[in-house]
Amino acid sequence: MMRLSALYRYPLKSARGEALQTSSLDLLGLSGDRRWLLVERANGRFLTQRMYPQMTQLAALHNADGSLTLEAPGHPTLHVAVPEPENDLRGITIWRDTFRVPDAGDAAAQWLSAFIGKDVRLVYVPDQRARFLPSGYGLNSDRVAFADGFPLLLIGQASLDDLVAKVGRPLQMLRFRPNLVVEGSAAFAEDGWKRIRIGEVEFRVLKPCERCIMTTIDPQTGERSPDREPLATLQTYRQKEGDVLFGQNLVADGVGRLEVGMAVTVLE
Repeated sequence: MMRLSALYRYPLKSARGEALQTSSLDLLGLSGDRRWLLVERANGRFLTQRMYPQMTQLAALHNADGSLTLEAPGHPTLHVAVPEPENDLRGITIWRDTFRVPDAGDAAAQWLSAFIGKDVRLVYVPDQRARFLPSGYGLNSDRVAFADGFPLLLIGQASLDDLVAKVGRPLQMLRFRPNLVVEGSAAFAEDGWKRIRIGEVEFRVLKPCERCIMTTIDPQTGERSPDREPLATLQTYRQKEGDVLFGQNLVADGVGRLEVGMAVTVLE
């Protein structure tokens, strides 16, 4: 039997992830997932571990009221309240999407600028300002917060096990930043899924996830693999039309609650 073996949330895009036992699902995916984002103050461009691997050392914890708690070595803990949805709007850009979202204030900006070593701002996305999915995918009602393109990422545990065997050394699942991990399926079985159910919630499987240099960053230390692993190995057997694929992007049909251990059923 297939089951949900792990749940992960990333309150601040590209900061450290949180392992969960249970989570509610809202219209943008796991509750509190990637609702916060770091952007350059000068131009509103988003920041990630791709250029700032020290973000692996930044803990951003989601609180029950939606607020954020920031922690990092050598820095005092900072609590950041959810900004008003229509106040202090800042123009930002994620990939090809440009839109306006509320700024989280000067205290957060100063704290994070000191940590990153660059003049940055922290922004938040309320439900009503969430983006559409990439053109050609999903329904007009589907939305995404600050994830690259889709609200949920699923990876089969057997798929990681297969990759680990080929690379020849252990790899943490968090290196690939999934939200949902499924065990009990064959390696890369998720490639053939179109619809699944976890607990009482149904999901549409929309497209494979294209992987980048971020997979070569150790999520604990922030160090890059000198041999470009596991990306180098993935390129040998998981490359299609120039893209390296690992995991599947999903969207939930409705809201609900997920818990580690729930049964996973393939519907189509």
